[in-house]
Amino acid sequence: MTKRDFYVSVANGTINDEVIEKANELIEKMDAENEKRKNRVSKKALENEPIKEAIVAVLTDEPKTATVIGEEVSISTQKASALLRQLVEAGTVAKTDIKVTGKGVQKGYTLA
Repeated sequence: MTKRDFYVSVANGTINDEVIEKANELIEKMDAENEKRKNRVSKKALENEPIKEAIVAVLTDEPKTATVIGEEVSISTQKASALLRQLVEAGTVAKTDIKVTGKGVQKGYTLA
């Protein structure tokens, strides 16, 4: 059964063993493609790995803000924040709230 035959059968409400078999086949293909895509590492993620290593290298037990870390690693605060979130999710970095003079409470990052 072709995909077109399958779709026509479904549209017409004709559900038989052949249609069910084709549906299961398409579901298996979709699951395999999704699993393959999920396990693929993007080009951008590969480019960010050395930056993440540099971030971890500048961290200590003293909390630092994303702004300070960004300056130390020579990246923008926004990029530092995004990569720090990923490192927190991975369990490599810990996040805490710290008081910054004149700026209130901000997120501080330390080694986990």
